[in-house]
Amino acid sequence: MHPTINIAIKAARRAGQIINRASLDLGQVKVATKQQSDYVTEIDKAAEAAIIEVLQDAYPKYAILAEESGASTGSEGDSEFQWIIDPLDGTTNFIHGFPQYAVSIGLAQNGVMQHGVVYDPNRNELFTASKGGGAFLNDKRIRVANRAKLAEALIGTGFPYRIFDRIDQYVAIFKDMTQKTAGMRRPGAASLDLAWVACGRLDGFWEFGLAPWDMAAGSLLITEAGGLVGDTKGEQDFLASGDMLGGNPKIFAQLLQIIGQHIR
Repeated sequence: MHPTINIAIKAARRAGQIINRASLDLGQVKVATKQQSDYVTEIDKAAEAAIIEVLQDAYPKYAILAEESGASTGSEGDSEFQWIIDPLDGTTNFIHGFPQYAVSIGLAQNGVMQHGVVYDPNRNELFTASKGGGAFLNDKRIRVANRAKLAEALIGTGFPYRIFDRIDQYVAIFKDMTQKTAGMRRPGAASLDLAWVACGRLDGFWEFGLAPWDMAAGSLLITEAGGLVGDTKGEQDFLASGDMLGGNPKIFAQLLQIIGQHIR
């Protein structure tokens, strides 16, 4: 395994320990509201600090983009390498004791994902991928599911919860998808949804308005597991646009077709 991914795993597990300890007594966790339906806890911040400490110890020159602390450069200014971090994806779930949240750490080189880790501390499931090296769940190779028909596919999504200017468009697509798939699921942590596409638990996924740290690691997991990811045009601009879909190649094409009919 590449030494860089080992550092990311160490950071993710350290954050997972903080999250698991806090989950034992959620009543003590302090919660603040960033904006409507968008929360941050002291645990998000503690987990992020722990991740950054591990990563910076190993790679002090690498830049960082993290959900709570924003963007920063390495010790020698701009770097071609950037860590993209979500210390606790699914904070709303965490606050409620709904056990679907994850730590997500990705490393991009000049904007191209090179390594990705998504760690589910509830199930102790560690998803890892390195560019050209395949995707793994707890060291076992994973592949996207091979279902070819959308009518048999289980599709993940994320409902709009902060910004509602595209909700009518979203609802129209959701209605269409609901009628044409085996089912829709919205567990509430996009990085984990993407990891579940990579290991075949979901056949596809789509969401609008995501942040880079929601998608960075999970997008690499899917492509290294034999799937496709893209924006609503099927192009690779999703980290910038926030609109993303992914799945095995056949399901991806069908998702693209349905979504394309609604957003022309």
